[in-house]
Amino acid sequence: MPTSQDMTTDLGPGLLDALQHQVAVFARRAEQTRLGGVGQVRNSMDRAAYLLLNRLDQEGPMGVKALAAGMGIDSSTVTRQVAPLVDTGLVKRTSHPDDGRAVVLQLSPRGQARLDEVRASRRELMRQVTDGWTESERESFCTLLTRFNTALSARQAGQGTAEGPAGTEGQAPPAS
Repeated sequence: MPTSQDMTTDLGPGLLDALQHQVAVFARRAEQTRLGGVGQVRNSMDRAAYLLLNRLDQEGPMGVKALAAGMGIDSSTVTRQVAPLVDTGLVKRTSHPDDGRAVVLQLSPRGQARLDEVRASRRELMRQVTDGWTESERESFCTLLTRFNTALSARQAGQGTAEGPAGTEGQAPPAS
């Protein structure tokens, strides 16, 4: 439940102070709720798994290095994060079509079904949270949040962080 301090935007000398405060409040709320969705699916897929499955769905089968590069994280991190997805049958390791020695990661049918279920749950959460917003307000918020995430990614990529988001991770997934 938001406190009056959480909702305050007049925090100091300017708009940037209010912005940084609201970003901090958002980060806390997102972590508390994990923005996992609603119903049975709520909080049932962690952020790393969701982002990996989403990337494989959007871009198709790829190797660990390509997946890591596109997400702006280290290959060892991707390997560690993918292992439980392979173990649970959400991701398959297959031979590269052009080079049978290379391995690519691919969303399995089970992974696709699970991702679709989680997306639907999260979509419903976003509908509920933005209930009362106009379509234009939702579009503006999504556009600005995407722009904010892209700017953060570019800043982190420029600083050479291995664990920070980069690439298109911050971009909004295609409308479904």
